[in-house]
Amino acid sequence: MGKTFVIGDIHGCYEELQDLLDKAAVSSDDTIISIGDMVNKGPESRRVLDFFWHNISPHVSAIMGNHEFKHTRAYRGDIIPPISFLYTRWQLDELYHGAIKYMSHLPRYRLLDDALLVHAYFEPNIPLDQQQGRVLIGTMGAASYLQKSYNRPWYTYYNEARPIIVGHKDLSEKQEPFNYKNRVFGIDTGCVYGGKLTGIWLPSFEFVSVPARCNHWAKFVERYKDHE
Repeated sequence: MGKTFVIGDIHGCYEELQDLLDKAAVSSDDTIISIGDMVNKGPESRRVLDFFWHNISPHVSAIMGNHEFKHTRAYRGDIIPPISFLYTRWQLDELYHGAIKYMSHLPRYRLLDDALLVHAYFEPNIPLDQQQGRVLIGTMGAASYLQKSYNRPWYTYYNEARPIIVGHKDLSEKQEPFNYKNRVFGIDTGCVYGGKLTGIWLPSFEFVSVPARCNHWAKFVERYKDHE
């Protein structure tokens, strides 16, 4: 049996995704799971999404991030999409309708033998099946809700049976992998902002990171600053 490699927020950074898979020496026997936010802000959302959506391997999958969720909301007309969303839609072109269907069916969490995977947060002392979707995904005021409800960061309360792996925020605030008492592991290390792309091996909980090729978001903002 192979191992499981969980990858942090990719945000369209396809070349860094390939760099990471090469550095980690992921094999065809291994399972690859995206923690969400595969798309938006970076240069190649279509190629990243295609890697997880159309991969011929049954061992490649993803869970839902707030950016995938917001695409489904924008598609329904619930929110006005920013230019970064429109850019992703343009990249996907004729695949967009199918991509929306794919993203809308992504699970909000994965419960593995070794760890719980969610994109953003976990509310303390609430059973997994009763967690608010906005908390797990990290959207619609979830961060403010948790800050108002608890005196400390949510991860300091985490006491579930399995360790949890999250993306969404750079919990280290230094674009580094985050480990809180071997119970909470954060793997959003700001690749699209010029930081790193990080993955974590299970069951060893070993981090692997590669540097970003550049600050992709800064380049995007400079290019489209007059379109916001």
